[in-house]
Amino acid sequence: MTQPMEASMNSWPYPYWIAHRGAGKLAPENTLAAFRLGATHGHTCFECDVKLSRDGVPFLMHDGELARTTGQAGNGGDQDWSELAALDAGAWHSPAYAGEPLPTLERIASFIRSNGFTINLEIKPTPGVEALTGRVVAEHALRLWAGSSVPPLLSSFRPEALAAAKDAAPNLPRGLLMDHYWEGWADIAAQLGCVAIICNQRRLDADIAAQARSVAKRLLVYTVNEPSDVARMQTLGVDGIITDAVDRYPPR
Repeated sequence: MTQPMEASMNSWPYPYWIAHRGAGKLAPENTLAAFRLGATHGHTCFECDVKLSRDGVPFLMHDGELARTTGQAGNGGDQDWSELAALDAGAWHSPAYAGEPLPTLERIASFIRSNGFTINLEIKPTPGVEALTGRVVAEHALRLWAGSSVPPLLSSFRPEALAAAKDAAPNLPRGLLMDHYWEGWADIAAQLGCVAIICNQRRLDADIAAQARSVAKRLLVYTVNEPSDVARMQTLGVDGIITDAVDRYPPR
């Protein structure tokens, strides 16, 4: 069986423009409907958030709490998949998407692979299960993308999750997400063998960009929607932009 690309990849197989949570804000985030809409705007690379249900099923959702995107009380990580699968993850956005379900990682992987797309999987653990989430998501990614020439890029704000992902699937590429720059982040990224640093564009400057490039092959930024911010990121020479404005910035 063909092995996934090693995390020390010399080439970079991911497009410059990456659709945030499927289609940014144009469709209910982290749903299959959002991925489909993003694709209609020409995007071939997507970002999404992956967490675990109580019974260990990886599924897509950003928030810890269910309320904003499903209207239900409680934490997504505290419910079994059978309960989560029955929720409406589309009606909050607009009536046209009422009834849209939360997707499993397996369902999204099928969509991505069948269309020849690529993806950045952000490991988004429920507090207390960082290592478990990193391991399980990596194990599923290894299986679901087996034989693919372009594996998913695994990323997380949580080094514990990335460390567990590295142990479970060392050949899958990893990226450290950075909202602010805490002491020792560059050393941690190097220890984790990260091929990418993914920064909050509002806090990125030339010094941080240079430091990021000293420890990783690529520098990506989120979430860039305005033309002035795009221009600044391009001046800094970033290698990829994660955007909500999937209709405004068709990929080149």
